[in-house]
Amino acid sequence: MKRNEFLKATGITAAALVLNPSKNLFAINRVDAKVKVAIIGVGLRGQNHLDLLLRRDDVELVAICDINDRMLTSSKEMINKSGKKMPQIFTGDDYAWKKMLEIKGGIDAVVIATPWEWHKSMIVGSVEAGIKYVGTEVMLGITLQDHWDVVKAAEKYNAHVMMLENVCYRRDVMAVLNMVRQGMFGELIHLQGGYQHDLREVKFNDGVKAYGGGCEFGENGFSEAHWRTQHSVHRNGDLYPTHGIGPVAHYININRGNRFINLSSFSSKPRGLHNHIVKTCGPDSKNAKIEFKLGDVVTTSIKCANGETILLQHDTNLPRPYSLGFRVQGTEGIWMDVNKGIYIEGKSAKPHQWDDAKKWLDENDHPLWKRYGSDAQGAGHGGMDFFVIHSFIESAKRKLPTAMDVYDAAAWSAVTPLSEQSIELGNETVEFPDFTGGQWMYRKPVFALSNDY
Repeated sequence: MKRNEFLKATGITAAALVLNPSKNLFAINRVDAKVKVAIIGVGLRGQNHLDLLLRRDDVELVAICDINDRMLTSSKEMINKSGKKMPQIFTGDDYAWKKMLEIKGGIDAVVIATPWEWHKSMIVGSVEAGIKYVGTEVMLGITLQDHWDVVKAAEKYNAHVMMLENVCYRRDVMAVLNMVRQGMFGELIHLQGGYQHDLREVKFNDGVKAYGGGCEFGENGFSEAHWRTQHSVHRNGDLYPTHGIGPVAHYININRGNRFINLSSFSSKPRGLHNHIVKTCGPDSKNAKIEFKLGDVVTTSIKCANGETILLQHDTNLPRPYSLGFRVQGTEGIWMDVNKGIYIEGKSAKPHQWDDAKKWLDENDHPLWKRYGSDAQGAGHGGMDFFVIHSFIESAKRKLPTAMDVYDAAAWSAVTPLSEQSIELGNETVEFPDFTGGQWMYRKPVFALSNDY
């Protein structure tokens, strides 16, 4: 399928969802079918997805792939405990996933939960193998060319690539989306978000436990410390923008009537990771000699086609409480998640004073949370993991475009290589590519507009 035909086909179906989000639209689709799912990567994050997939009656787990015996063993225990049939197991080398894609009986959908550097090749390999639905953990790729390669492969093979960005489904985030779409904040002017999360005990461990204790990483590290910390050694940019930019993009209809135009990024000096090693393991420990390239706080400014500005921050190496730093500000009011406050002019209790956001968020709870809130109980990250897997599986089951598509994934994830480029060029403003090829002007919003998703 040619690029314009792919865009047109997905656009028509997406527009139909907006115009008629009722169950009648889905009646023509095979809603009772089971989706044959395979998972590449069953580490700690992959096992979160495995758990949710095993709970579903509409999923047949046909294969799992990992090179870590410890993770495979614990995954098999989960499967046995669920009472579901044991899937085919693929392991042994870094490219066992390619053999998995060739299994007899076929695969409808693949979930990828591997280190970032593998995502591009696994996504492209999956769609080239004829798999129509690929759900990938963030990020989409490393380089900007990686992002283009994924977009072009999805278009060429008429495949649906969805980034499994769970924060888009966070309950307060979706309540604010509901408020935005009702016009309660007026015309949106400025937005903020980010990844402000102390990851020092994620980036270092003792090689045995995932969190806490030790200064090991790389070959001697376990779980994310095995691979993620290397990016902090060699790269300087916003390495994890999608938790912040994904929800913000939905608020202002990025790729659907709006788009990112350009960005510029600034990086502070790096001190946090070195200081953590010295405090934990001493100044003479081997890793105390490592020079980390990633600045402790990376700040990125983005300009949008419709005039909004966005501020993103990446802050993972210093002591701090967790926050994604959301701010949604318009001509009629503002929401900030850091102080859990909302102010709506003329409607808040007192002029120039914050209302407790809880009342506003409860009153504007998104219909999806009202419908599926009980189903999401016990799912990871406060329930939002349920929603992102649910949306992906429902799309595959009904053979419909995913609510978040390859163009969303590319735009959100491309912040990383673009921020690296801007910093390398002395904080120069760099142009943001239009992955939709101009179709952003005609595409309509679809995210969370159907009660079936």
